[in-house]
Amino acid sequence: MANSSASTYQLIEDCEATNKVLYKLYATVVIVIIILALPLNASVLHLFIFKLKFWKSHTNNVFLFNLALADALLLLCLPLKAYNFIQGRRRSGNGTLCKAMLFMLFLNRGASIAFLTVTSIDRYFNVVRPGRKNVLRALKKSPEISVLIWLLLLPLTIPTMLKSFDCCKSHKHDKGGTLIKDMMDGMREAVFFTQILLPFVILVYCTVHIINRLSTKTVGDTTKLRRAVFLVMSVMVVFSFCFLPCTIARVVLLFVRMYELSESNEDKAVVAFDGLMVLSYMDCLLDPLIYGFCSTKFKAVYFANYFPFLVKGAPVPLDSSRRKTVHPIRSNAI
Repeated sequence: MANSSASTYQLIEDCEATNKVLYKLYATVVIVIIILALPLNASVLHLFIFKLKFWKSHTNNVFLFNLALADALLLLCLPLKAYNFIQGRRRSGNGTLCKAMLFMLFLNRGASIAFLTVTSIDRYFNVVRPGRKNVLRALKKSPEISVLIWLLLLPLTIPTMLKSFDCCKSHKHDKGGTLIKDMMDGMREAVFFTQILLPFVILVYCTVHIINRLSTKTVGDTTKLRRAVFLVMSVMVVFSFCFLPCTIARVVLLFVRMYELSESNEDKAVVAFDGLMVLSYMDCLLDPLIYGFCSTKFKAVYFANYFPFLVKGAPVPLDSSRRKTVHPIRSNAI
């Protein structure tokens, strides 16, 4: 039994998949996500750059462009992830490549979460506090705030590269751990949980207040307000579906490792965490659907360009740099 236990622990530490059939299923899911999400995000990026000209827009199209960019960059990392799963490994055996993958995955996933959150905050100010000037509303017309978000994410991403986060070596059950190692493990886990839980709290706050605003509004046009409610609730559902399960699985995994529970429990926790991390990649597919179908203007422009046979009536104006097309986009954008 001792040899079997040591063997399983060693497989986990060496990033070897203990259930190769199940990891091939994970690889299949990753491949499906790539096939569906990559052309969708590529078409959205093309639309923002060449049709909507997001840098000239007076809406939060700058945020949405960066959200699509983060999702697209994350998708570029997934083929290697799928290949490793097919080979029966949880990550690349090459240390440098593994760290580069971790950096890209956490940076771009963090950016995706950040821009989703900023978009919801912007909608909160537009709906709940429409008469107040705010820094976000002023800065969203320029790329500076987007650049700042990317720069702030860099120091938060670096701790994930210092050790093999993918192979769940935080607080592992060796007896040679040092205070510095424990501090680095704690920092890395704090970054992982803060990146998800803090935006979730913000999203809950924005959603509750926007819904409350809709319930108390008795006069005036409520169409725009209902659209805002649909947007923030959609973001909440996607966020809860993609990110909260892997967060809970990470808590369970750390609990199993820190209290040195049985070999089978750790193996199940590791497999569950890897599977739910795969589920988090669904965000790349669902994000474009959120801001596409929550904006009647964006949806009309998208179908007019890529599926014109489905569009009836006059074509939608596309040049957002012209005065006539700025206001319709602003009134319907997320």
